[in-house]
Amino acid sequence: MIKYNCLNPIAAVGLDLFTDEYEKKDSVENADAILVRSANMLEMELPDDLKVIARAGAGVNNIPIDKCSEKGIVVFNTPGANANAVKELVITGLMLASRNVVGGINWVQTIKEDENVAKLVEKGKSQFAGNEIYGKKLGVIGLGAIGVLVANAAKRLGMEVYGCDPFLSVEHAWNLSRDIKHVKTKEEIYKTCDFITVHVPLLEDTKQMINKDTMAMMKDGVVILNFARDLLVNDDDMEEALESKKVACYVTDFPNKKTAGMKGAIAIPHLGASTEESEDNCAIMAVKEVMNYLEHGTIKNSVNFPNCDAGVCESGIRITVNHKNIPNMLKQLTEVMSADNINIGNMVNKSKGDYAYTIIDIETTDTKSIEEKLNHINGVLKVRII
Repeated sequence: MIKYNCLNPIAAVGLDLFTDEYEKKDSVENADAILVRSANMLEMELPDDLKVIARAGAGVNNIPIDKCSEKGIVVFNTPGANANAVKELVITGLMLASRNVVGGINWVQTIKEDENVAKLVEKGKSQFAGNEIYGKKLGVIGLGAIGVLVANAAKRLGMEVYGCDPFLSVEHAWNLSRDIKHVKTKEEIYKTCDFITVHVPLLEDTKQMINKDTMAMMKDGVVILNFARDLLVNDDDMEEALESKKVACYVTDFPNKKTAGMKGAIAIPHLGASTEESEDNCAIMAVKEVMNYLEHGTIKNSVNFPNCDAGVCESGIRITVNHKNIPNMLKQLTEVMSADNINIGNMVNKSKGDYAYTIIDIETTDTKSIEEKLNHINGVLKVRII
């Protein structure tokens, strides 16, 4: 019986995919798998039996990735499962910023008790006149699952769209409209566009990428949207830019002590993926990742181990090895098999940074001694017999 624990509520449409071979546990103790959304796992003691963690969402900053890697625990996320939900909110943000909708709504609340509210509205609405997005230039930095959808949707709305992503994948390139103008550098977007939206991960070279220096390159009155990560923007520099009108509006899905009350900012309470459809999609994807890994050894969408798929095991026994990406490892793994005169029917090895993963299909049923020998190899983190 495979045991799993949910640290957060996970949509039933996903959990219902688990077969009778899976048992839901109330605690993480002795769990083979953990499903999580926002629960903080950073200080959690990870069970020795734990093999996989699936985050029903994209961000994994609540999971101790380094600790998991050292214990051979594969961590999955669900990229793209909430992409449409975020895309729709980004488009909403474009409209809110360009038409001053929030300011108008807030003003109506101040006069709602006046018996002449209708006349006051007609008299005062001009102060909230905005601009149309049709024909304006939108720069999309980061053309992943979300960025591609945003770019395509904005193009259909009549915007002139510029995209920048030096790591654009083949899959996302195929999905990107041919009408999107692909530029090589972020600086081209900074200098060209009326609206700029960022959709990149938080890395050392993207942290506070929107700052006083990059905003100085932008057009006066630019609108900046951040539905990716809070720390991509320098809040102090943004406040100055809003005060000077260099930036006309800043739309963020990550309110903090600074941005929640920042004049000229629209702070949305992290609603990017907050739809029933998104939660269902993330749950389904997370559960499928867990099942494929535990039952077949397949890895897809892991943040700490490489994607690896050896297809269907035809020999009957599959061994998976999570190990360090160090020289001579494959030789040592295969020597264990050859020492016992075991034939290897299929073998796949992939690496990702400091870690690697190997799938070996063998033609024997005596696996206990093999598992023990593999576990004694220096650099081997976890061995599973499927």
